Amino acid sequence: MKKVIAVFDIGKTNKKLFLFDNKYNVVYTNSIRFTECVDDDGYPCDDIEAIENWIQNKIKTIQEKNEFQIKAINFTTHGATLVYLDEDGNRITPLYNYLKPIEIDFTSFYEANGGIEEFSRKTASPAYGMLNSGLQMYWLKQIKPHYWSKVKTILHYPQYLSYLFSNKITADFTSVGAHTAIWDFDTMQYHKWLEKENIILPEPKPSKNAALANVNGQEIAIGKGLHDSSSSIIPLLENKENSDNEFVLLSTGTWIICMNPFSKETLTAGQLNNDCLCFMTPDKKQIKSSMQFLGRIHEVNAIALSEYYDVEKSHFLELTLNKELCSDILSKNKHLFFPSDIAEDFKGDLNQIKNFENYDSAYYQLIFEIAQRVHEGIKCILDSKNNLKDVYISGGFNRNDIFVEYLKQLMPEQNIQFPEGKNASALGAALLMKDYLY
Repeated sequence: MKKVIAVFDIGKTNKKLFLFDNKYNVVYTNSIRFTECVDDDGYPCDDIEAIENWIQNKIKTIQEKNEFQIKAINFTTHGATLVYLDEDGNRITPLYNYLKPIEIDFTSFYEANGGIEEFSRKTASPAYGMLNSGLQMYWLKQIKPHYWSKVKTILHYPQYLSYLFSNKITADFTSVGAHTAIWDFDTMQYHKWLEKENIILPEPKPSKNAALANVNGQEIAIGKGLHDSSSSIIPLLENKENSDNEFVLLSTGTWIICMNPFSKETLTAGQLNNDCLCFMTPDKKQIKSSMQFLGRIHEVNAIALSEYYDVEKSHFLELTLNKELCSDILSKNKHLFFPSDIAEDFKGDLNQIKNFENYDSAYYQLIFEIAQRVHEGIKCILDSKNNLKDVYISGGFNRNDIFVEYLKQLMPEQNIQFPEGKNASALGAALLMKDYLY
């Protein structure tokens, strides 16, 4: 029976299970999408009960088939998501959606903690509302006291999934450091506002520490779980451990996150104002990053183009790379769809579509404007003295030849590459469990 590490990679859209063997090859995978439910305010959210049942049933089914012996289980999930437990360890609230609009004025909160600019700089967390999980805690305390009065424990999403198997209350650096507004990057510990609000969180520990648990009669090592973007950089860090060459990783999907694990400079107010922030590695080192909702912007505007030209939504996948067209658009350097800030509905200036001869030229222009913003994001997270040699692209956009070509032309001094293994977030979580595979 082949020994494996099971990793659940829980995204906003797709929920996936991977089984990795001792060479970190994927020997089994399963993917599912769940219909959203609504929270107590009627806003769409993930059906956490269905997700819990799927995860537990998948493990049990694999164990019963006796084809694989699961030695360890780990988890990666999207960030900005919390689970609140009562004194009996039961979940109290729905799994609130980080896109949920919240009607609360945080002015007094920021003023009590040094002002919005300094607080955001210290916590490496732009003022993103529900995207700051710490502010979700504050919101729940202020707006839903009937829930808050029952709260005994607060876990980030990956640690909650781990808790389902281990029954251990844990925290990890990748989750608490992901634009949460709870971690002070100056002191590298929890921010003092939590103490003032009488909020007690578990102390994070390095993610290589797992808990042994009895799962359906079998002893399995249960990892603490990780924030997915932070997990995706682990394979590269391991491969480049003895290299002096610096790299950045573009983790692409709904968000495009540019990550620089080599930055030694502290986050500045200027960087913060340009969508920069910090994540953390599993061993508590900062990852200077920029985070832009460009995958969502691509999705919305690609659909608009397909409707205008009466083609399939995925028509862009059929386009053949035209390097000359890339060069021509790049040389003109015009921002037609997004001349300034991006609108709340993520739509560009769609009146511009009529000025293009065909779908191809309009789509190439859209991707140029996205690639240009990514390039600016990369430049923003580099230290004044850097040795950037490689740019790695993981996720959906590494299959977009047009996007990749624009980056190659925008960054001729760097090598644009792709990580060797796919499913970088899941692989990163598996690598942390390698000591338990034997």
